[in-house]
Amino acid sequence: MHISLSRLSLIVGTALLTACAAADMKMGAPEAKTVATGSAGGATSTNANSALEKCDSALGTVSLIENQSAGWYTILRNEYRLPPTANLLRLMIQQSNCFIIVERSAAGMNAMSRERALADSGEMRQGSNFGKGQMVSSDYGLSPEVIFNQDTGGMTGVLGGLIPGSAGRLLGAVGANSKTREASALLTMIDNRSGVQIAASEGSASKMDIGGFGALFGGSGGGGVSSYSNTPQGKVIAAAFMDAYNQMVISLRNYKAQSVKGQGLGGGGRLGVDGGAAPSQTSAPGAAAPAASSKKKK
Repeated sequence: MHISLSRLSLIVGTALLTACAAADMKMGAPEAKTVATGSAGGATSTNANSALEKCDSALGTVSLIENQSAGWYTILRNEYRLPPTANLLRLMIQQSNCFIIVERSAAGMNAMSRERALADSGEMRQGSNFGKGQMVSSDYGLSPEVIFNQDTGGMTGVLGGLIPGSAGRLLGAVGANSKTREASALLTMIDNRSGVQIAASEGSASKMDIGGFGALFGGSGGGGVSSYSNTPQGKVIAAAFMDAYNQMVISLRNYKAQSVKGQGLGGGGRLGVDGGAAPSQTSAPGAAAPAASSKKKK
């Protein structure tokens, strides 16, 4: 079979590029990570972020409640193409050892129901032990929310216009492609038995994206410069959630239950209104109120 020289060159070039790409693959590359790193297995964590707050023992079980119909969630999935925030929080929560996570997502519950259906059908081996009464209850529910999210241009581009010559053009080129990526996150926790809110916290993060440097060095030079200029907004959102979670853990370490004096929770509260009934009949000014009859009606 005759192969032209140009086609042979193309085949060899493609093979070389494929080999180079495989050789350049870096597992665990720092520039590809978010603040949530490492792994968790039970109460043991490996390579967890040293900034993550931790607990000596768990405070209870928790399920994650993500409002997928909220506007912030739509932006997160459709605009930024990011996975559910629950996936990120699961790792941080287990690594912290402050709570034990129980599965309540639709996909997870469907998977567990499928296994139980197989057990009920008699298809599973004996001793599979999928009987009733084994699921662990969720003491608390944790709800995440992205409450602020924006990209703002830096002042570098403005300053570049104030400096004459090539230095100003260089600074302006950097500033034109530079952004400060910002995100703020909110976490709220409720007690599933009483419905009482246990804790709430806010976290934030920001990062300067020097996009201009990537363009100045040909888009691929300078080591991790190009990857830094393309850092996804998700990395900032992850940092905001870790900040919010850390704030919550710090408060919960010194937790003291709120109380209402008098009748207690749900007993009417201390900010009640006048609950007196209106008189049954109108009396003239100054007239004595009609005496209540002591006789019972028959």
